[in-house]
Amino acid sequence: MEEEKKPIKTADVEDEQTSSKKKQDYLYAVGRRKTAVAQVRVYKKGDGKFSVNEKDVTKYFPSAELLERVKSPLVLAGQIDKLDITVKTKGGGIAGQADAVRHGISRALLMLNPNFRKPLKKAGFLTRDARIKERKKPGLKRARKAPQWTKR
Repeated sequence: MEEEKKPIKTADVEDEQTSSKKKQDYLYAVGRRKTAVAQVRVYKKGDGKFSVNEKDVTKYFPSAELLERVKSPLVLAGQIDKLDITVKTKGGGIAGQADAVRHGISRALLMLNPNFRKPLKKAGFLTRDARIKERKKPGLKRARKAPQWTKR
């Protein structure tokens, strides 16, 4: 009882490939900081909509400092009102997430236009800040704090 294998039509495959190209009208990048990860989608044709975890960016990052930190690559590149951005972020705290979003937006802007590299690099937005919390070592109270030494 052998099953007959039907040949795949090349037209169907081409239709699937072209439809996926039509759907992908955004640039995707991942930003990281501490234990926070941000998946950033930058839509080329937009009017400045910015959402983080399906909330408005001003609601998700209520602090003016964090909001400025998140929008700084867009301001530097002059793309603040020309692109729509959606972000999914998880892990870490709110400050780490803000830096992860900034890193992801910077990487996506670089894909949009390679000429943005010089100002973004100079501002330090393309460098992944690798500082994370150091692990606790055995025999110590914290990562480096040792118990008080007694002579007798």
